[in-house]
Amino acid sequence: MRVLLIGSGGREHALAWKLAQSPRLGALYAAPGNPGIAEHAQLVVLDTADNEAVLAFCKAETIDFVVIGPEAPLVAGLADRLRQGGIAVFGPSAAAAQLEGSKGFTKDICARYDIPTGAYQRFTSAEPAKAYIRREGAPIVIKADGLAAGKGVTVAMTLDEALDAVDSCFAGAFGDAGAEVVVEAYLDGEEASFFCLCDGTSALALASAQDHKRVGDGDTGPNTGGMGAYSPAPVMTPDMVERTMREIIEPTIRGMAESGHPFTGVLFAGLMITAKGPELIEYNVRFGDPECQVLMMRLKSDLLTLLHAAATGTLSSVDAEWRDEVALTVVMASKGYPGAYEKDTPIDSLPPEDANTKIFHAGTAQKDGKLVATGGRVLNVTAMGSSVSAAQQQAYAVLDRVVWDNGFSRRDIGWQAVARERN
Repeated sequence: MRVLLIGSGGREHALAWKLAQSPRLGALYAAPGNPGIAEHAQLVVLDTADNEAVLAFCKAETIDFVVIGPEAPLVAGLADRLRQGGIAVFGPSAAAAQLEGSKGFTKDICARYDIPTGAYQRFTSAEPAKAYIRREGAPIVIKADGLAAGKGVTVAMTLDEALDAVDSCFAGAFGDAGAEVVVEAYLDGEEASFFCLCDGTSALALASAQDHKRVGDGDTGPNTGGMGAYSPAPVMTPDMVERTMREIIEPTIRGMAESGHPFTGVLFAGLMITAKGPELIEYNVRFGDPECQVLMMRLKSDLLTLLHAAATGTLSSVDAEWRDEVALTVVMASKGYPGAYEKDTPIDSLPPEDANTKIFHAGTAQKDGKLVATGGRVLNVTAMGSSVSAAQQQAYAVLDRVVWDNGFSRRDIGWQAVARERN
């Protein structure tokens, strides 16, 4: 099978690494890719925002299957155009991608199909939103409705913080994504990320993970795209997985089909495990980043077979097998992230990898024969272990051998699970 992978981040490096292991793979191309992805795929210069250009490349290179990594091309309808052109594609239609592209759309689906989530209201101007916030009080959550690269959500612990977040959205801090705002109830509990594949009518549960959004140790500082993750998430017990599928995933799949937008691809449910059980915080319509990195480390099954089954309506004929061990990844980011940071700083040396460790590239490039950091999140140092503590220890042992003066990381990824293991 000739495959094109769309994307350039750590998530896509993990997907490329796993796809390259498939005996069904004939050739793997990636656009635009990164130096890590280049170890597994042929990089192509292609404007992935130009749906016609992507389709033309697929025709010219007789591509059988396209895997779309990031959310922006999905929301922009790339999957629709490729399907119209006769290409099998992993990823939802633009209409179905609204589950991520519009927070309000998702909340309305939850209300219509009785999916447990926080109470909410949608607003297109600041004053009614502020009046609602003053009535409800803090803590409360303010979300830019559209895509904001993981940065459009404010969990406001005070009234002033909430009101400022509303002003920020409507003042254009997130561009068009903030033209509408969703204000929702604060959910108290433990967060988990849960993933399943969908083919429009059925769903296959994958695995769980726990992400660390805040930039600083002890979950302090501003939210980021994710500073590390581990899998599986201990809070996702077999009972909690069963409830999540029954109460959240299956009604969503049914509801999307009934609404005329059948969902195919990967459904990433951001959950809060509350005293009442699992509640939906938000949906994403692609693999998480950095959660994908730990999922791919643990996956024993052929990824290409699984993704192709989701894309071709044959998901009921496959199953996913997982390694029992824990996988943990630590993000190395450029100093200053998630604020301003220097670009093109040299990464002088990366340590060797083995069967239980892998460094996934995110914001890297080759310039003048040298590896440089071009993004905010740059490397995902990933390791396997018999426990969260063991995986954490191994990951940091590898990370400490990375020679990159402008890099930093959190030093406590997995801290809640490690504390549980010690008790």
